[in-house]
Amino acid sequence: MEFDFNKLEWTRKPQKYDIQDQKIIITTEPETDLWQRTYYGFRNDNAPVLQMKTSEKYFSFIVKTEFNSKRRFDQCGVVMYLNSDNWLKASIEYENEEFQRLGSVVTNHGYSDWATTDIDASIHSMWYRLSRRESDYCIECSTDGVHFKQMRICHMWEGTDEIEFGIYACSPENSSFDAVFSHMEMIECQWQKHQ
Repeated sequence: MEFDFNKLEWTRKPQKYDIQDQKIIITTEPETDLWQRTYYGFRNDNAPVLQMKTSEKYFSFIVKTEFNSKRRFDQCGVVMYLNSDNWLKASIEYENEEFQRLGSVVTNHGYSDWATTDIDASIHSMWYRLSRRESDYCIECSTDGVHFKQMRICHMWEGTDEIEFGIYACSPENSSFDAVFSHMEMIECQWQKHQ
């Protein structure tokens, strides 16, 4: 079980990116996003996504993100993108100079939700851990890469067989920033079976 940089594949390759030894930098492009229908009515499915495939039913994927967001909704984080109607993501979305929204979006059969909590705007780094137990998933976050806190548990209706998972970054409004990803690893599932 290993996160293999050589097996990463782009869904919508960005114009500017840099893949180094154990580090990936994506420069976001304006008006890029992942969202489907709910509440706003619009659909946006043009964010760059970099993933690898796996048929492993039980695993955890860890990644550290670093960013200097500038405009509302700027975001970067962990993703499991199956197709435009079925995916999940977790990130910090910039809101203003006072606060950001640490949250996650789950999209099943073409409808997105958004679960968030407000955090201070001074935070410019976050770790994420995505864990899979068959077709159920757990997303956690951490400020130090050691102590993870649960963000949400969800079910993916189309996430039962081979899946793709990895990273993404986007700027839904007229903005651009460098999203830095490091410390990526695929390990034994850290989401323990419910007792």
